[in-house]
Amino acid sequence: MAIFGKLNDVKNQLDDIKFKKAFEYLEQVIKDGTIENKRLLSLTMNAFNKVDLDKDNFGLEQVYLSKDRKKCFFESHKRYIDVQFIVEGEEIIEIANINKLEINENYNESMDLIKYNMGDQSSIIKLKKGDVAIFYPEDGHMPCVELTNSTKVIKTVVKVAV
Repeated sequence: MAIFGKLNDVKNQLDDIKFKKAFEYLEQVIKDGTIENKRLLSLTMNAFNKVDLDKDNFGLEQVYLSKDRKKCFFESHKRYIDVQFIVEGEEIIEIANINKLEINENYNESMDLIKYNMGDQSSIIKLKKGDVAIFYPEDGHMPCVELTNSTKVIKTVVKVAV
């Protein structure tokens, strides 16, 4: 079941040791002047940077333009939980239980990725600066969707081992 909200609220509600490293990293990302904050804010458009946090967690720092829903896709993961955090910008992430989605591309083990066809039974989460959303293996999710217009998004996705 997905969890979303402001970082401090989610952190306070989710007392699970497996997320400790992810939350420590995200706190550094939003703290002005830290190495993590400077690195992420210095990324150029369409940049993608992998940051190892420890043996079980890594971050995927990225900058992109949000897109029309038709250009996005539902995805899920088996080995990792997604902790998606918006540093700047805004986007919609649609979510649906994977049992309600039809597989478009079977599991790619090297990418830990299953792609799904568009669904019509999804819910919408609107994420803005400082918002975090956590997606478990049963949560099909479609990130990067524009709210009204395409906008620049600076985001990090922490991959937490299941």
